[in-house]
Amino acid sequence: MLDDEDDTPLHELEMKSRPMAPVEAYEQDIPAMEEVEPLDAKSAATLHSKPIPSREWVVEDWIPARTVTIVNGDGATGKSLLILQLAACAAAGGYWCGQQVKQGRSLFISAEDDEDEIHRRLADIASGNSLNMLGLAELFYRSLAGEDAILAAPAGKGGLLNASRLFQQLEMLIADQRPMLVILDTLADMFGGDEINRTHARQFIGLLRGLCTKYDTTVILLAHPSLSGMASGSGSSGSTGWSNSSRSRLYLERVKEGNEEPDPDLRVLSKKKINYGRPGDQIKLRWVDGMFKLETGPDSLVAMAAQSNAERVFLDLLVQFAAQGRTVSECAGSNYAPLKFSKEPSCGAITKKGFETAMARLFAAGRIKVEMIGPPSKQRKSIVAVPPAD
Repeated sequence: MLDDEDDTPLHELEMKSRPMAPVEAYEQDIPAMEEVEPLDAKSAATLHSKPIPSREWVVEDWIPARTVTIVNGDGATGKSLLILQLAACAAAGGYWCGQQVKQGRSLFISAEDDEDEIHRRLADIASGNSLNMLGLAELFYRSLAGEDAILAAPAGKGGLLNASRLFQQLEMLIADQRPMLVILDTLADMFGGDEINRTHARQFIGLLRGLCTKYDTTVILLAHPSLSGMASGSGSSGSTGWSNSSRSRLYLERVKEGNEEPDPDLRVLSKKKINYGRPGDQIKLRWVDGMFKLETGPDSLVAMAAQSNAERVFLDLLVQFAAQGRTVSECAGSNYAPLKFSKEPSCGAITKKGFETAMARLFAAGRIKVEMIGPPSKQRKSIVAVPPAD
């Protein structure tokens, strides 16, 4: 757990160092045809009776779950800070860049910033969102600054990528901690291959996607754009294999007019690629007191914290009323749930309007519904909580 009152160095995630067997290189002889089993394929008809799986997101329409997203940004643009904010949002619950973030454990691995810098940035992020370090207990980090941070490099006669011992250590850490989100900062420090080699690019992304599939996690890989990527505005880096192999690619850039930068605190986050949605969307951000905030609108994580609290209190009061045999309605009137709840001593500072917006979100999320309750001779409608799915 992070501890802002402890004088010892921050090192919650020391990598395990027990000896590992070397990873096999890609130097296997191709077997004869008669020794090869045919590929297995399924008929689409076998899907007929199966429910259609819903698509999952870490950030809806921006960062798909269980795959690799690349975030490009030039040096000193602030991409590491912005994605560290995402890690904090995932750990504490809230909004990032105005978008709701799936809550879960996050792991931030930095080869650029040392522990002191990570500490300073986390302190700014926590302070700017009315949190302390104890509120970030589900955010884990590890600095590799000054260390060999290569996760894979070419090996063998064919020069194909070979996972390093550090990659194995990272996999062990993911297997142990089971983070929902893994952030790797940056590609330049962690990739030992040829960045313009399409095969190397696809292999490296393939290694990371293997972690996603095996451990039910999402990987975000930070990368610097190439000069051509900056010039064209695409933000891409090296080979097209990087963008083609990732499922989503975002680009953080400064706002310029020609060669001038009229507002040095302004940034734009663009959606350059998304396999499961519409590319091209942009979000304007401003650097304020050590963190990025939406250019317009209230601070997202603080707002989300208030919304989450209102939803929690709404559900708690719903359970309390049900235990007391009291019904509440979604329709305006004397039994209107937001009105009733706003008069309860345990509502805190939540107003009727706050409960109304909380109720709307809970209905939209399928966490509450309207049911007929009571004996057949005297049934009435009431809002009830929906039990969580198994």
